[in-house]
Amino acid sequence: MSQLEPGDVLARRYLLLDPLAHGGMSVIWRAFDQSLQRLVAVKVLTASLHTDHGERVRVRSEARAAARFIHRDSIEIYDYGETVTAKGGVAAYVVMPLLDGTPLAERIAEGPLPWTEAAAIALRLARVLMAGHARGLVHRDVTAENVLLTADGPKLLDFGIAAWAGDPDDDRGTPPYVAPERLLAAPTHPAVDVYALGVLLFAMLTGRTPYPETTWEEIEAARRTDPPPRVTGVPHGVASLCQSCLAHLPEERPTAEQIVAALTSALGTAGIARQVRRGLTAAGSALLALTVLLWFQRSEPEPVLSPQVTPSVAPPVTPSVTPSVTPPVTPSVTPSVTPSVTPAASASASRALRSSPAGPLTVEQAVDGFHDTLEDGEPCDTTDADVVLDLKQVLDSLVRGPVVTGTAEVRRKVADRAREGRLAPACRAELEARLKVIDRAMKPG
Repeated sequence: MSQLEPGDVLARRYLLLDPLAHGGMSVIWRAFDQSLQRLVAVKVLTASLHTDHGERVRVRSEARAAARFIHRDSIEIYDYGETVTAKGGVAAYVVMPLLDGTPLAERIAEGPLPWTEAAAIALRLARVLMAGHARGLVHRDVTAENVLLTADGPKLLDFGIAAWAGDPDDDRGTPPYVAPERLLAAPTHPAVDVYALGVLLFAMLTGRTPYPETTWEEIEAARRTDPPPRVTGVPHGVASLCQSCLAHLPEERPTAEQIVAALTSALGTAGIARQVRRGLTAAGSALLALTVLLWFQRSEPEPVLSPQVTPSVAPPVTPSVTPSVTPPVTPSVTPSVTPSVTPAASASASRALRSSPAGPLTVEQAVDGFHDTLEDGEPCDTTDADVVLDLKQVLDSLVRGPVVTGTAEVRRKVADRAREGRLAPACRAELEARLKVIDRAMKPG
């Protein structure tokens, strides 16, 4: 990208400030829109600087098609254009919102993600791909660099340079994520996105891509005949899904829709298992508390009876026995109480105890209570795993992040998810109550 430098202006409008990221197909610049007076992200297509007019026409057509594709987890397109640079080159560019977030590549560089977090991110990306594939669009560059982790969840970049299914293939793409059939110049097909998503899921789970090749030349020289590598230490269904996405033959890979179904099932099963574990723990705690209570009841002083007293004779009142002495609680109480303690009831009791501690709640305790409400089962047991992860991440970024801004944004998201039918009314009410507790805990004094 030597033809573009900070200070260059594209189309007499977009002032390039500094490059933010480099990908296999483009460079993203932080730029200033001088017409609307706002900061934007401008993605300049690397290949377009040296292509002929026919190629740029095809890029323009693809960008227009993608601009009509709207999905909440795909960054929208503000503008597309072509311009002659200050050094005489031709640049095709896509203008998008400038979002605050962290590239997924940086998160992976820190080490593997917990499998539930990786699966939740992959699930949201698969939903974007499923919607794009349904319209005939193929992304072609699903990579860790093209996923931005924001307070609103993961966002997929670059649908602005998507292709129509069936188009001739080209050299766009990032080598570690390129499907094998692309080396044979096969027509563009949704299966190439599935392969790339499999590479991304593998990288999130292990901290590395499944194969070591990093250039087109190395990929072309590689001869892969063994089955794709398999991730270990994760649920069988997730490992099998990841491996099938990496299948050498495109027809052996699942569709984006099948990926969505598989990951939803895996995360739902994990949620049920987590609720059972929490329920059993809560039940054990409740039973222990009940046992202690009964022990203290049995520990009250028992009346001292004369040795001559028999069951058929009423005991005489002696100075050592007063009318105020309460008869002892007999062990027969225990079996009549214990069976009534259930995991669900104990979990509710546990939540109630957490909401009413002996002293005022700290912000950390209040936030943990919000998390527990999302994870402990009723009334939020039907909430999608990605909604749960999204709400938790947004709350943590606003309350536990470097800049504390309060819960207003979380309240908005809770209301939005409820309107979408993704939060039950009882769950929404409980979450809003938890947010009030957080607000009180955040007030000084």
